[in-house]
Amino acid sequence: MEEQKKKKILCVGLVCLDIINVVDKYPEEDTDSRCLSQRWQRGGNASNSCTVLSLLGAPCAFMGSVSAGPVADFIMGDFSQRHIDVSAVVWQVNGQTPCACCVVCPSSGSRTVVLSDMNLPDATADDFSKVDLQQFKWIHWEGRNAEEQVKMIQQVVKYNSTLPQQQRITVSVEIEKTREPLYQLFSHGDVVFVSKDVARHFGFLSAEDALRGFYSRVKQGAVLICAWAEKGADALGPDGVLVHSDAFPPESLVDTLGAGDTFNSAVIFTLSNGGSLQDALTFGCRVAGAKCGFHGYDGIAAKFTND
Repeated sequence: MEEQKKKKILCVGLVCLDIINVVDKYPEEDTDSRCLSQRWQRGGNASNSCTVLSLLGAPCAFMGSVSAGPVADFIMGDFSQRHIDVSAVVWQVNGQTPCACCVVCPSSGSRTVVLSDMNLPDATADDFSKVDLQQFKWIHWEGRNAEEQVKMIQQVVKYNSTLPQQQRITVSVEIEKTREPLYQLFSHGDVVFVSKDVARHFGFLSAEDALRGFYSRVKQGAVLICAWAEKGADALGPDGVLVHSDAFPPESLVDTLGAGDTFNSAVIFTLSNGGSLQDALTFGCRVAGAKCGFHGYDGIAAKFTND
């Protein structure tokens, strides 16, 4: 079991550059205004989840596409600073590393993101086949190019079939965007995160309704999790018992950018260390709530690594 503990968590998905403008009120169209502060930050769901896992003390790795240039230099430097393994990064010849302009407004708690699509190809199942799976205990997919991702997961299933239960890799998937092709991922995760946006798109008005409505889509034995912003988060496992955690809002809302990625990684961190579903959900809500009370992620280490 000691050997299993040392194994890494791999997150597969997007990395981009976030240029974050913090404003006192959301700017009106066709006006000039000054921001309170501006910073560059490595972003993207899977990339953010790696940041949080690393800050919580979990060895982790990132897999996704990058294209050489100044943006990639910044991103790779930041991965390195945070001790995140990037040996599985896919260097693309075509396209540019994407960049997102983010407007964070603490007075309303809003975060508005405009992402440029630089035609960068996503990592493929062929890229994934070159990765040494023996170094991982958990692999998390941010739903993107779902057909290729399903093929990647099938490689893990095949790998797992040769191993005893306790040495197998756990597979988690995140279905965040309301895009039809992503819904095929429901049936492929041991742990499935579904977003409030997707739940509402299907007409569900609460996390509990969403979990009961979606649970027939997941594979046997899977855990389905849905976070619902200030209402906290719910989870449903194979025993049919609904698990709930309230939210833990900060004293004042400062920066909600990446709160969902923070929640996901804190849940994965707890479950990958043998914690219960209730513990994982509560820890996820605690870490995500705290993260909304400061800019970026660095406050997480000070607050949670000595718990």
